Amino acid sequence: MEETTVSAKTLDDAITEALIQLGVTSDQLEYDVIEKGNAGFLGIGRKQAVIKARRKVEKKVNDEPVIDFSDAVKGVMKDSKSDNYHKHNNRDNKKKKDNRKKENYHKNNKNVTASEKTEKVKEETVKTEKKEKNDKPHKPVQERKEIELAKVEDITVKTCEEFLTNVLKAMDMEVEIKTSIDEEGALCIEMNGDNMGILIGKRGQTLDSLQYLTNRVANKAQDGYVRVKLDTEDYRRRRKETLENLAKNIAHKVKRTRRSVSLEPMNPYERRIIHSALQGDRSVTTHSEGEEPYRRVVVTLVRK
Repeated sequence: MEETTVSAKTLDDAITEALIQLGVTSDQLEYDVIEKGNAGFLGIGRKQAVIKARRKVEKKVNDEPVIDFSDAVKGVMKDSKSDNYHKHNNRDNKKKKDNRKKENYHKNNKNVTASEKTEKVKEETVKTEKKEKNDKPHKPVQERKEIELAKVEDITVKTCEEFLTNVLKAMDMEVEIKTSIDEEGALCIEMNGDNMGILIGKRGQTLDSLQYLTNRVANKAQDGYVRVKLDTEDYRRRRKETLENLAKNIAHKVKRTRRSVSLEPMNPYERRIIHSALQGDRSVTTHSEGEEPYRRVVVTLVRK
């Protein structure tokens, strides 16, 4: 049984790392928590999360037929006269069946003309062509069209900072907020402080929710579309690297097993990371399935 021990900053990071090392999806992973991890106080006494992970063992179903020896015993018990009688009857029945098959074959072939044979060949060709079309892999689905961003105004930056400050105060958290504009024209907000794991949440869900609310606030403050990116403790970069490694491992598994793999549900931003990571791999293709918030990426082998 393939087993690995993984340690990381948080329990979720350890689980993600185990998925990458074992090359499996979350539904195929079993793990035991050795150490839950502890953020400590002001970074003092911090402990990493440790898990022992392994693949789920697939139970094999025993499909061997059960042999009943009662008939064999009865056959041995029969006398020789009865055996000879059945052998003689079986030979006669076999000859009759063979003769009937030959007669039916000749009758059917007499009624089939050359034109009908041609039509049958055409029908088979059309069925084959339809099957080949259906077997073609799906093209990657674009998540959404890129929207031109408006220039971020000073009033928008101030409004977003005030909103986040009030929210974090309500959570009894003292956080330093830094703002900047990236090369794409989006408003980037970096938050620094103690116990930032609370703001990140499970797989970044809390951070994503806070980012969504801040985006709504920013787009009410000015005309045009403004994009806000929230980050803390370099989580976005670390998560991107994790997803890119996961995408490459899943692509390798698809090539090896020749079976499609469906990843766990992700938000649009993380799905775009998976699509981009495998865009240059000509052996696999990706597309998204399902409805939000359960929409997921499916990696499929390209049939050549």
